[in-house]
Amino acid sequence: MFGWGPATKVYLAAGATDMRKGFDGLYGLVRDRLQLDPLSGHMFLFSNAQRNRLKLIFWDGSGLWVCAKRLERGCFRWPAAESGQTKVVLSHEEMALLLGGIDLAGSKRRAWFRKVIGEESTPAKTAEICAENKT
Repeated sequence: MFGWGPATKVYLAAGATDMRKGFDGLYGLVRDRLQLDPLSGHMFLFSNAQRNRLKLIFWDGSGLWVCAKRLERGCFRWPAAESGQTKVVLSHEEMALLLGGIDLAGSKRRAWFRKVIGEESTPAKTAEICAENKT
């Protein structure tokens, strides 16, 4: 139903959020607390203090989407933010793991090639990544 491209970033709000907030309240949190543009097309995730509910807000070009999930049992393992940090940036894969009930603290990211827009790829970088993965 939703198609997010590789340029779409996923931001998690650090701390707890009042889940009574709707479109305008979450829009304000993205703008004021996270210091980001809610109309950027990026995804923004918020969770309550018990970590059993979350809301996602994003702009699709024609309007805002707000999606909510409530767990019947258990809780989401929200990544810890650095001291003073208001947001955590996740990859699409990490978001899928988080929503699937996987604790990201127990997972390890392997060296993997990702083309960054505007960056040139060289064979030396590819060989370096392969060497890291052998260890």
